[in-house]
Amino acid sequence: MIQKNLQKILNRLDEHYGTDAKCYLDHNTPWQLLIATILSAQCTDARVNIVTGTLFKKYPTVEAFASADLKELENDIHSTGFYHNKAKNIIACCQQLMEKYNGEVPSSIEELTSLPGVGRKTANVIRGNIYNEPSIVVDTHVKRVSKKLGLTEETDPVKVEYDLMKKLPKDHWILWNLQIIAHGRSICKAPKPDCKNCFLKDLCDTGKKIK
Repeated sequence: MIQKNLQKILNRLDEHYGTDAKCYLDHNTPWQLLIATILSAQCTDARVNIVTGTLFKKYPTVEAFASADLKELENDIHSTGFYHNKAKNIIACCQQLMEKYNGEVPSSIEELTSLPGVGRKTANVIRGNIYNEPSIVVDTHVKRVSKKLGLTEETDPVKVEYDLMKKLPKDHWILWNLQIIAHGRSICKAPKPDCKNCFLKDLCDTGKKIK
């Protein structure tokens, strides 16, 4: 049943949100996307894009971030929240990129997650958007909406990721991230989803209850 519904879900998402796999975080280089993704934790992409608009001019290279003053960087990224940890991780991450990878961003999940401040979510953003490696990014929207649609019963992001990898066709892994994030922001909002106007309501247990 889930496979039959899944194809309908994918078709409707493609029709509504399109199939242009464009990342929401502004960047021109792999390292810029890496830093932007670290900044995006518990912060909106719109806010991150505002901050990085000036941040990447002030720190134009990996080396510049690696040698940044901690307090100054904290002040520069203050509005993204959790700025103490983010600043510390960004400096340490860029130092490691310089020391181990000649300033380049690695592509393997193992190498990426060995970097300070980089978990599977951030690593998969890089793998999907920079290296075009099929990957699933599990954020709060993806976790919540995927569960509503019956694709997982898990709450741990890594377990959700593996569930989705088993069920989704590989050509929709990256698209799922972008489409479900868009859906979670515009229609299936937390804590009050707009089920009445949702084009997936007949395929969702929550939506089916709406008269």
